[in-house]
Amino acid sequence: MSTARARANEDEAGFSSTVNDFFDTLMGDARPGQDARPDDRLIAGMQRARALLGLAAAVWLVLAYPLTAGRQDFILGKLFELAVSCVILLTASTIGIVTFLAAGTPDRRRDFTRRLLGPFASLLALALGPTVFWLSFKGLKGELLDGSDTTGFFAAIVGRGVLSALLGFLALAICWLLALALFLASIPYTLVVAYACIATCFRASDVHQLLPALLSPFLMWSLFVFQTVNGPDIAAPPEVLYTFLLGGPLTVTALSVWEVRRLRSRWGITLRGALGR
Repeated sequence: MSTARARANEDEAGFSSTVNDFFDTLMGDARPGQDARPDDRLIAGMQRARALLGLAAAVWLVLAYPLTAGRQDFILGKLFELAVSCVILLTASTIGIVTFLAAGTPDRRRDFTRRLLGPFASLLALALGPTVFWLSFKGLKGELLDGSDTTGFFAAIVGRGVLSALLGFLALAICWLLALALFLASIPYTLVVAYACIATCFRASDVHQLLPALLSPFLMWSLFVFQTVNGPDIAAPPEVLYTFLLGGPLTVTALSVWEVRRLRSRWGITLRGALGR
C-alpha cells in the first residue's frame, strides 16, 4: 500500500513539474533550472535601492538648479539619451552573448544558444514600438489609406452609390481612430519597453545570470563619457554636477562587483563554471 502511494506521489509530482515547466516556457522563462539566476532578495533589494536613490538624486538636481536649456530641449535630450543607452546596451549585450558563445565549451555553447529566445523577444518588443508609431503616423496623415481606397473597396461589393460612399467613410473613420489610438499608445509603450530593456540588459540573464552584472558598468561609464562630452543639462556647480555624474557609474560598478562576489560565495556561480571550463 505504501509503495503504491509513494509511486502515485512521484507520478503526480512529475506531472506537476512538467506542467510548471510548460507554463514557464510559455511565459518566456527560458532559463534552465540547472543554473538559473537564484532568487536572491538581497541582490534585488540593493538594485532597487540604488535605482530609487539615483532617481531621487536626479529629481533633486533638476529642482535645485536651473536648466542650461529650455524644458523642451531637456526632455528631447533625455529621450535621445535613452535611445543612446539602448544602442550602447544592445551592442554590449550582443558582444557579451557572442563572447559567451565563443568562449564556452561545445555543450555550453549549445545550451547558451537555446537561451537566446529571451534577448530576441526583448529586441522585437523594443522594435515594435517605433514601428507602430511610424505606421500609425503615416495612417493619420492618410498616406496608407484614403477615402477613394475604402469607397472603391465597398463599391466592388455593393456597387457604386451612396451606400458604398457611406461605408467607405465609416471604415476610414474607424481606421483613423484606430491609428490615433495606436499612435498615442506607442509612445508610452516604447518608453516603458526601452527602460525595461535597459534595466534587464535585454534579458541577458536568460543566457547567463552573470551577464547583467558584467554589462551594467560598461553602460554607465559609456553614458558618463557621453554626458561629459555632450555638456551638462543642469547649471549646477562643478563639484555637485560631477559628483552626480560619477555617482551613477561608481555605484553601479561597486554593486556589480558585490553581486558577482555574492553569486560566487553564496551560490557557487563563477565565470569559469558558466563557460564549462
